[in-house]
Amino acid sequence: MIQLEHLTKEYNGVSAVDDLTAAIPDGEIFGLLGPNGAGKSTTILMLVGLIEPTEGRCLINGLDVARDPIAVRKQIGYMPEDVGFYPTLTAGENLTYFGRLYGMDAKILTPKIAGLLARVGLEGVTKPVGGYSKGMRQRLGLAKALLNDPSVIILDEPTANLDPQGVADYRRIIREVAESGTTVVVSSHILEEISKVSTSVGILSAGRLVAQGSWQDLAGGLAARSAAHITIRVETLDPMPAFSHPDLVSVEYERARCEAVIIARSDIRDAVASTLAGEGIRLRGLSREGLSLEETFLSYYQVAG
Repeated sequence: MIQLEHLTKEYNGVSAVDDLTAAIPDGEIFGLLGPNGAGKSTTILMLVGLIEPTEGRCLINGLDVARDPIAVRKQIGYMPEDVGFYPTLTAGENLTYFGRLYGMDAKILTPKIAGLLARVGLEGVTKPVGGYSKGMRQRLGLAKALLNDPSVIILDEPTANLDPQGVADYRRIIREVAESGTTVVVSSHILEEISKVSTSVGILSAGRLVAQGSWQDLAGGLAARSAAHITIRVETLDPMPAFSHPDLVSVEYERARCEAVIIARSDIRDAVASTLAGEGIRLRGLSREGLSLEETFLSYYQVAG
C-alpha cells in the first residue's frame, strides 16, 4: 500500500508538489495524469526515494521512504521514462547485474531472468543492449522493474516507445501483477492508455491533486460541481419537429438523417420523449452523451482553476 501524507516539495520557495495526500491500496493500478510541470515526475522521484520531500512523507507498506530508503527500494520496482542499461551487456547480463545488487541467489536468478525475458517478448535476443531499439529497451525496463518481485511497481511513461504488440503485452503484464496484489503506479500523459489499464486515476495540476477516483467517479463529480451543459442525442424514424424547453441551450438538426444534438442545462430527455410521442414521431434512440476522456481531463483543470 502507498500512502502520501501532505507531501510537499519546494524549489527556491516554489512548490513543485503542494500538500499531496492520497492512499493507493494493494492491487490498485493507479494512473497519475497531468501536463508538463504538474508535479508528476517530482512525486515519482519522492516515491522511489531519489529526492526528499520538503514536508510530509511517503509510506510504502508502512515504511517511510525518506527514513528507510534501502528497505523501501527492496520492495519496489521502478521504470523511469529513460531506462538506463549497460550497452555492452546483453539483456540477461544486465538483469543478472541488477539481481546481484538485490542480493538474489544465482540459482534463483538464472531461471527467473529467462522467464522475465520471455514474458516481455525478449526471449532469444542475444545482442548487446546498445543495439536495441527504444521499444526493446522499454520491454527490458519492464523486466527489470519486475525482477525483485516488488510489492509496488512505479512506471513512468511505460508505453511511450512500444509498438501495438508491446502495448498489448504491457497491459497484460500489468493486469497480471495487480491481480496478484501488487500496487502499480503509472505516470503518463497518454489519456487513452491510462483509461485502458488503470483502476483509479489521480489528476495533478500545478502540484496539487485536483481529483482522484475512477473515470466514472470523475465524470460524475464534475457534473455535480460544475455548470457544464448536458448533451443529448435524438434519433427518430420520422422527420423531427422543432424542440422548445426552458432549459434548452441549442439544438442542431440533421434533417436528412432524422437526428438532432441537443445542448441543455439539465437532463430533458423525458420532455423530448413526451414531445415526440405527442407528435406521433417514432423514436429510434434517445441518449445522454457523457464527457469524453479528454473533456473530463481538461474540465477538471477548469473547475480547479
